Amino acid sequence: MNSFDLEMPIIELASGTKRSYWTIRHAVEGTQIFGGIGSGKTSGSGRMLALKYLAAGFGGLVLTVKPDEKQAWQEYCRIINRENDLIILEPGGAHSFNFLEYESTQADGSEAITENIVEVLKTVIRAGEEKGEGKSDDAFWETALDMLIFNVIDLCKLAYGTVSVQLMFDIVQTIPKNKEGLKINSPEDAKPFHQAFEEARKKVMSQVDAWTLDLPEIEKLDFEDEAVYEAAMLEALPDARLFKFLDQFFVDNFISLSDKTRSIIDFTFSGFLFRLLREPIYSLFCRNSSTVTPEDSLKGKIILVNLPVKLYHKVGRDCQILFKYIWQRAMEKRNVVQNSRPMFLWADEAQNFLHEHDADYQATARSSRIATVYISQNLPNYYANMGGHKADYRVKSFLGTLGTKIFHANADIETNRYASELIGEAFFEDQSGTVNVGENFSQSRTQSLRLEKLVRPEEFIRLKTGGSKNNYRVEGYFHQQGDTIRKGLNHTKMAFNQNYQP
Repeated sequence: MNSFDLEMPIIELASGTKRSYWTIRHAVEGTQIFGGIGSGKTSGSGRMLALKYLAAGFGGLVLTVKPDEKQAWQEYCRIINRENDLIILEPGGAHSFNFLEYESTQADGSEAITENIVEVLKTVIRAGEEKGEGKSDDAFWETALDMLIFNVIDLCKLAYGTVSVQLMFDIVQTIPKNKEGLKINSPEDAKPFHQAFEEARKKVMSQVDAWTLDLPEIEKLDFEDEAVYEAAMLEALPDARLFKFLDQFFVDNFISLSDKTRSIIDFTFSGFLFRLLREPIYSLFCRNSSTVTPEDSLKGKIILVNLPVKLYHKVGRDCQILFKYIWQRAMEKRNVVQNSRPMFLWADEAQNFLHEHDADYQATARSSRIATVYISQNLPNYYANMGGHKADYRVKSFLGTLGTKIFHANADIETNRYASELIGEAFFEDQSGTVNVGENFSQSRTQSLRLEKLVRPEEFIRLKTGGSKNNYRVEGYFHQQGDTIRKGLNHTKMAFNQNYQP
């Protein structure tokens, strides 16, 4: 049997006359684990899944919030004898990932390089924005930010043939505040924006001169009309056309924006770049060449990004979202016929790492063989991160893409209600009877069916949370979509060993 066959069992859910297994197929449909503080979600079901995935030969990516997660995964890999497969991307470590270098090598053509880099940057920036009810002009801000990122990257490429975080930051910081600022008295007064713009202009003018000289005399006569000449030149020279767009954007549109509008867009982009320029992030993601790439996971490596949010805060979160998004795109590109190895994407306190494309990527994770495991305390954590208009629908839609749910002890009413409703209801037989004692004795019995929840919300509060008092056993309800587990039901109550070893 193929070692990575989708029907390969990972967990035995029910034994006896009819055995029920949770397979790789179920794993790549995604898993969400909920549990309150101290419920054992990480040390119980989380530990078991991590060790099962490692034992089955999965490659993967691990994102971190707490400082002790690195040590936990080192232990997991030691138990399964896969210590050599663990790659730790961390400040001061042996590895680095230059995301601009990587995206440039992955792109097919010059235009694709810009598209790839813009998509990565704006995804991370938007994921890091504070979530609220939103503004009526959200579309304007997003479009304006997109256009600034696009044009700054294009200006870097046209002027210098390369893109770097330092270049982008310097250009954004020195864009003139008004049209008067476009004028410079001497080359010494030129700032990075002026220098880049002048380099781009020289490059284009050189191309225009060469193109004009190569024109046959008869065509030169046809181009005596300036408008006809310009149209032909822009059609023939892509760089000239690009430079015209740059001129229109910066000179005619961006510089003329109001101070308030301009400052919001400027600081959103430059603030993100500024955090990337500070150590240790700069050396880890910008300055050095890549020693690790997402494709290492396809070889069975487990990449752990050790920038715990509790220590590195916003920049740690942003960089992990950046790597996660690039990793997701790389996993979707691979040919699963040639490489059928399942991958896992692991995020404890997962609400920290969500971005706007997660639901779309999770919808196709099964065909890409990506076994997502998201662990979080409760639904309100997701609501807070995916806030704004229709947050409830967005969260429920996202959770619907994760085929398996595990619910541990929880004191959150909203999460317990969601778990109870997900598990569903069933008809129970309700018997009642009456007895009359008198001159004539009579007895009657009636039966009726009543619809009740299979697991009531308050039941989740009473689940065991492990530790020595519970013999290190953590209780949880395991729910999977599709195949039934036992007696026609899609859920079962399980105990997870906090000292589990395969």
